[in-house]
Parts: sequence; C-alpha cells; structure tokens
Amino acid sequence: MATVGLGVYESYQCAKAVRLALKNGYTHVDSARLYGNETQVGEGIKASGVERSKLFITSKVYATDFNDTESAVVDSVNNLKYGMEGKRGPLGPSDYYDLYLLHSPHGGKQKRLKAYRGLLEARKKGLVKSVGVSNYGPHHIEEIRQAGLEMPVVNQLELHPLDQQRPIVEYCKKNNIVLQAYTPLIRFDFSGDRNGVIQSVADKLQKSAAQVLVRWSLQHGFVPLPKSEHEERIKTNADVYGWEIPAEEMARLDALDLGDDGALNWVPVHEP
Repeated sequence: MATVGLGVYESYQCAKAVRLALKNGYTHVDSARLYGNETQVGEGIKASGVERSKLFITSKVYATDFNDTESAVVDSVNNLKYGMEGKRGPLGPSDYYDLYLLHSPHGGKQKRLKAYRGLLEARKKGLVKSVGVSNYGPHHIEEIRQAGLEMPVVNQLELHPLDQQRPIVEYCKKNNIVLQAYTPLIRFDFSGDRNGVIQSVADKLQKSAAQVLVRWSLQHGFVPLPKSEHEERIKTNADVYGWEIPAEEMARLDALDLGDDGALNWVPVHEP
C-alpha cells in the first residue's frame, strides 16, 4: 500500500481523476460502494494503461449491506471488472480488491460481527486480499478481538490537524493497525484555524497548504487520501517526500486539535 492514495468521495470526474493520478505515479485509490463510482475507478485504471497487479485498490461496504457482505463484495468486484473490461460475469484470479473495509460501525454489535465475518469469507475466496474497518472506535475493534476473529489491518478515519482523534489513533498504533486518513485536506475549510497556522507553516516552508496537511499526516504515520480531479493538484498533493515539517511547526499544527468539534463529517466512532 502506497503511503499516499487518491480519495474519490464525491469525485464527479472519477475516471479522469484516477487516470491522471495513475499517470502521475499514484498506485493507491480509495473508493466505496456508497460513493457509487467503483466502475469509474475501473474505467480510470483501464484508461491509464497501468497493470492492475501494480495497483492497490480499496472499496468499502456500507451498513445497509451488512446482512450479506459477501454478495456486496462480489458486486463490488464486478463493478471494478466492468470498468476495466466492459463485462461482468464469473470472477477470476485477476478480479479482486487489495483492501476492503466495513464503512462504518452502524447497526449494532451482532450486525457488525456478521459483516466482518463475511469479509473474512470473501478473503478466503480470493475476492479481497486484506480486510479492515472504517470509522471504528476502540470498543468496536475490541468486539472483533473478543469474538476470536483476526484483527483488521486498517482503520480509516477522518484525520487532520483540526480533528486528530487521539484515543483511537493511540489504540490503533498500539495494536499495529494502519491508520488511513480521509479528508486530510479539511476540504480547505480552515475556519477552525483562527490564527492561520496552516497557511503560516506553508508559507514558511514554501509549500502549499495541501502539501503541509499531507506531510503532517505522513509524519504522524498515517496514510492520507487526498482528493482532487485537477492534474496539477494531484501532482502537488503527492510531492511530499524529501522534506519534513520541523518539530516546532508540527507542534503548532498539533495544537490546532478541536476534537469532535473539528470534524467535517459525522463522528461514528462513538456509535454504540
């Protein structure tokens, strides 16, 4: 899994964005059934000319499909296959997702565990290579451990300087669960940064605010998933290696944490 991926939530030109990202060296794309663009991801892969085996493609199943996640995964894989090959049908060894997640912890404990077991079965059948969760709090992941099931390899969360979700981040790091950061660019809504710290750090380092936010994520050990449909921004968002944010500037960014008040999305980690 590459350490920076392309997010495609509400990407209205998804196939184009995927093609441009892969053209410019990205190998990691994050989609979901809820986004309705799994087929467009496949179309972008096809248009890029990059071999599927060199890519890391993710999707997610939402709570509305938790009663039969295996069927949902089959449909997701067929969506990707249709985008790449223009056909559906029997799935072969080249038809799979590298990572597949439960999109949220909604539905209650029994429904969550049933859905997670379904993902593990899908992996046994070769439909997915690895299994994880999204928007899970520590108590949700502990349910998996207590049920005697294999722990997820990834937890995908909203993570950025204004919403750092420190308790779940600490838990995942302690348990060797990779943290993927969605909405890492805060949708460029810096209203919670009242003193303009993000732009100040960017100006000092002669980088864009987006680069600073992606780099902040990397320096915390996260895998950020910035979104863009514009080629220059796609390239810039990934130009985050070979330099670092100094410790004193990281401390300024870390001090921006507003907890749940800094979240742009709902906060499902508190779901019972």
